[in-house]
Amino acid sequence: MNRTYAFVCGVLLAGAVAFGSAAGMEDPMSVQIERKTCSAPDGVVLVYSAAGAGEPALVFIHGGLADRGFYDSQLRAFAGSHRVIALDLPGHGESGSNRARWGYPEFGADVKAVVDAEKLNKLILFGNSLGGPVAVEAALLLPGRALGVVGIDTFQRIDYTITAEEARERAEAFRDDYAGNMKKMVKNLFHPDADPALVADAEKRMMKTPPAATYGMFMGMAGYSPAVSARKLAVPLRAINGDLYPTDVDEIQNIKDDFQVAVMKHMGHYPMIERPEEFNRLVAEVVQELSRRK
Repeated sequence: MNRTYAFVCGVLLAGAVAFGSAAGMEDPMSVQIERKTCSAPDGVVLVYSAAGAGEPALVFIHGGLADRGFYDSQLRAFAGSHRVIALDLPGHGESGSNRARWGYPEFGADVKAVVDAEKLNKLILFGNSLGGPVAVEAALLLPGRALGVVGIDTFQRIDYTITAEEARERAEAFRDDYAGNMKKMVKNLFHPDADPALVADAEKRMMKTPPAATYGMFMGMAGYSPAVSARKLAVPLRAINGDLYPTDVDEIQNIKDDFQVAVMKHMGHYPMIERPEEFNRLVAEVVQELSRRK
């Protein structure tokens, strides 16, 4: 994987709402999803969706330019046996954007704020793209409560550092041509034969993220190295990845030996919206495995 993709997969993604449930899971039409709010450590209003009850709770984190809505399928599928949470990170969806510092540690603290507001005792953190490293940062703030971190088409590599030059280059590119760069990025995150309607919907949703928040988010990534935080992680690291970009298992296990990945064939960056039922089955498997470690 080249450095450009390593940077992009660390900070970008989005999705479209997809509904469906894995076999034997909650009837998607019977689930009541609550819209709730709490405050981030710096006072930003965080908006999140919540459904169901039961431990471990499942906390889903979107990536850059996304929103909590594309996890509606997972909220509906797992609410029958788990408390399920999906939040909007600051600058995304309905959450506020009035903050001075943007970056993975700040986003991790936002996730902890939601976990604390919900009084969750045992939980598993799921994160797509940017949400993967955010989940790691949150887990570091939740010792004894987080049972594991599960990346969703992320952690293909973790031994890299986002340089200040890379962060500024990406931030300024989007500032100069937001729509054009969005279109290029989305195209690179799907297989060429992906459903055109799904691709177009993903792009449409991503375009709703305020450009100022996007700029701040990119600039806030400068100097970040996923490997540094992964080495501190005391719980298992897992991933459910597509095969659009290969996962370097050896590299990751050299840094975090308790790492395993399930790779979905002919899958791009958004398994939860491209094939939600298959994805939900893999989620159920990893939840079962991590729950045995309680």
